[in-house]
Amino acid sequence: METTNVRRRLTRLPAEGRLAGVCAGLAAYLGIDVTLVRLAWIILSIIPGAIVGGLIVYVVAWLIMPEGVSVPGAVPRGRLARSVNDRKIAGVCGGLAKYFDEDPSLVRLAVVILSIYPGAIVFGVLAYAVAWLVMPEELAMPPVPPVPPISVSVDDRLPAD
Repeated sequence: METTNVRRRLTRLPAEGRLAGVCAGLAAYLGIDVTLVRLAWIILSIIPGAIVGGLIVYVVAWLIMPEGVSVPGAVPRGRLARSVNDRKIAGVCGGLAKYFDEDPSLVRLAVVILSIYPGAIVFGVLAYAVAWLVMPEELAMPPVPPVPPISVSVDDRLPAD
């Protein structure tokens, strides 16, 4: 019996990327939305003193990762997007909650706690602002027209025996 061992390979996907396709390649390899990888990369890069490090790592990844071919439909979940229906400020927490199938209030609480706990309120606000800029807004579903009520008159009843 012959089996083929197919290995996944981490590659850049320039056709799906903004710059060189590094984040798109990581997203495809991990099976998550590219917006989530971009957010993580940016947030981890804005930690005090790491902005230059984040840029250097991106350039190194660009040089190391071979160019690959994108496969349509490779991401199992839907797109990460800001919510248009469940929003308090910009819909970032509502969009994260929908993507991870969690309660939006729990996500909002986690964002507040993670922003305040290490004493980095400015970093938390900055991270939220970056998410606001990077996450696209979800497409709003058109409103469903109301169903007219059914009225029954006395004349419409069945005749009595």
